[in-house]
Amino acid sequence: MSELFDAVDALLASRAPLPPPEERKRLRRAHGLTVEEVAAALKVRRATVSGWESGKTEPRPPERDAYARLLDGLAKLYPAPANTTAPSEDTAVPETFTGPAAPAPEARTPSTGQTSEAAAMTTAENTQPRPAPTAAPRPARTTRSTPASRRPGAKKAAPAGTPAGGTDPRFANGPLAVIDVDADGQVLAYCTGGLVLDVPAKSIPALVDWTLREAKLGQPKLSGPGKDADPLLVLTEAALERYGLPVALTEEERLAGRLPEGHKVIKQLARAEWKLTKRGFGPWARIYRPAQGAERACVQLCIPSWHALDTRHWGHAGQLPPAELARVLGVYASRVMTPRGSTAVTGLELMTALHPPTRASEPDASGKRHSEHNPGSLGKDPVDPAPCEAPDGHPVLKDLPRFHVRGPGEKLFEEAYDWARPMTDAECTLRHLVGIDVNMAFAAGANGLTVGLGAPTHVTNPVFDPKLPGSWLVDLSHVDLSKVKVGKEWVELDGSLLPSPFTPKGERPEGPAWYATPTVAYAAELGYEVHPTEAWVRYENGRYLDGWYQRLRDAYLVTMADLGVDADLAPADFLAAMDGYKNRDPELAIVVSAIKATVKGGLGKLRERPRGEGWRPGEPWRALSRPTWRPDIRAAVISRTRINLHRKIVKHAAFTGQYPIAILSDCVVYASNGPSPLDFLPYRDGKPLPGGFKLGINPGLVKHEGTQTVLWGEEVRERFNAPELNLARYIKDGAVTDVDNGE
Repeated sequence: MSELFDAVDALLASRAPLPPPEERKRLRRAHGLTVEEVAAALKVRRATVSGWESGKTEPRPPERDAYARLLDGLAKLYPAPANTTAPSEDTAVPETFTGPAAPAPEARTPSTGQTSEAAAMTTAENTQPRPAPTAAPRPARTTRSTPASRRPGAKKAAPAGTPAGGTDPRFANGPLAVIDVDADGQVLAYCTGGLVLDVPAKSIPALVDWTLREAKLGQPKLSGPGKDADPLLVLTEAALERYGLPVALTEEERLAGRLPEGHKVIKQLARAEWKLTKRGFGPWARIYRPAQGAERACVQLCIPSWHALDTRHWGHAGQLPPAELARVLGVYASRVMTPRGSTAVTGLELMTALHPPTRASEPDASGKRHSEHNPGSLGKDPVDPAPCEAPDGHPVLKDLPRFHVRGPGEKLFEEAYDWARPMTDAECTLRHLVGIDVNMAFAAGANGLTVGLGAPTHVTNPVFDPKLPGSWLVDLSHVDLSKVKVGKEWVELDGSLLPSPFTPKGERPEGPAWYATPTVAYAAELGYEVHPTEAWVRYENGRYLDGWYQRLRDAYLVTMADLGVDADLAPADFLAAMDGYKNRDPELAIVVSAIKATVKGGLGKLRERPRGEGWRPGEPWRALSRPTWRPDIRAAVISRTRINLHRKIVKHAAFTGQYPIAILSDCVVYASNGPSPLDFLPYRDGKPLPGGFKLGINPGLVKHEGTQTVLWGEEVRERFNAPELNLARYIKDGAVTDVDNGE
């Protein structure tokens, strides 16, 4: 019987509410305990306890149970003073249980006690308690409000990684909601932070109207001249059925990317005077009415069962229960922005949100303000690229012969590395191949990069200026990697074992070619003179991507910290923390994947190609109408990213005599006697080689990508009769299913 009681006590402890973060710190200090002492007792790191006390993270079992027991004992010894002011955002609802995922509704009970300001503005009656929907995977208390949305007070212990509700009263219920139908047929809106709203709408037009009038969903603008984010509604399969929409698109609808114009729901929207954007009613539909002054009336829909959430970037998010899906998307929205489509679309929209094209002018003589160009932005009108920057088929190339193939002297070709070489005899005597991967490599390449903001200017026989963004026609074939400058000193290297920094395939250039500014600047940095014969430069320029990088960097770092990977870990601790980090909270791991995809996809969108639409070479395509269609910016970021990597490789080779076996984009493979990066990276007293590879989670630092044996590498190359098979492509899991074709 005692064992049963112990089991019951354990269950109670695992669901016991924790005091607010400020109270946790007060209790520890009242007993004279240090953070280190608590961390040692609970067998966690000091930073973990600090995160619990700051509210950045929440404890999870089994540490949570012990932590709750400690706090409960301290609370009995040191009760809170009677005159302690209650938290300003609390007391409207019960506390939320903590756990690795967002709370799913078990009992959506009426609030008791003092109500918040938002609650006081709603109708007087509250909804009676209901049983939980069957989709709820974990027990948790949450709030159910009346159709006139009511924001509960802040929970005393919110689940780790769950964003708090917006402070703007217009968006009190967060940026988005997942719309579902429970077992009783009630339509529910699962918001961030565990809030659940009753939805009275009986049709899609009514749902849009309810969202704009009562739901209090949305997100404040990210920049002064910008626009607030429109509310996002995610429709589950049950919600689709309730509102007369198909659970899945037919093959014809999928290829078209939308429902046919004659669908009954589209007719309902038209009768209610709602409009759809040109993309129609597809996986990411936008429903709006023309803006009245500064007031926008727009709601975006996300439909996972129509493949709105690409599994390559969002993993299994589309199959999550509503509350957990709201948590994943809510964390992403709070740290990046409310999704506007695919991660690529969102990455591009984030650039515009941080640098809106226009702003309000100073008042004129009559006191009126007008729209004017926002300095530092790309403006509201697209600009044509230089001919060398334009992809094949662009209108600026329409006068070229139809089947003309442009070479390096006509076309800028800045792409990521895809290079490999045979192993030397000495390398074959080693035991392992170790891959290291640069964190957020392209984001790091964008950081601090000066890019063009306006149209290019053509210059002949220019003097190269490393601070001037543009494209330069220059011969770099004379750069010899056997003797280069590293810092201020000339060093001799084995150039045959290094890729050229000037071509994606690592081949030495054979004559004049077009390069972005960072590539030409690196040739000069290596100690060689450069004499361009022609250039397209942009005198209007700036660090357009800095804010974009900083927001995505911060989103990445704070989410990785939630997963137990902090930015200040020692090398060995970092490798240990990275081992299996995705399993600590699979939902937050989805957010990490989406953040990284936002970086790469957003940069890729800068040179979006035609997507069907009956396009013919020489004709414009839809993407060209965007000011953010800027292939020169994409080229500059990729150029700088590749150069950053090559610089580290050269410094590593000069210091250690080790050379890479293969490089794929941001992954580099070295031969090593041991299986860990620490077996070949030249750390001394815990400090890395200055300017070389450094282990860590920050963008630009490296992590362990994977380890295979040298015998594995030789075997797969022999099997496919490919001595230069790019082993970086397969180093992670060792699976090689077909011959390497570079795709």
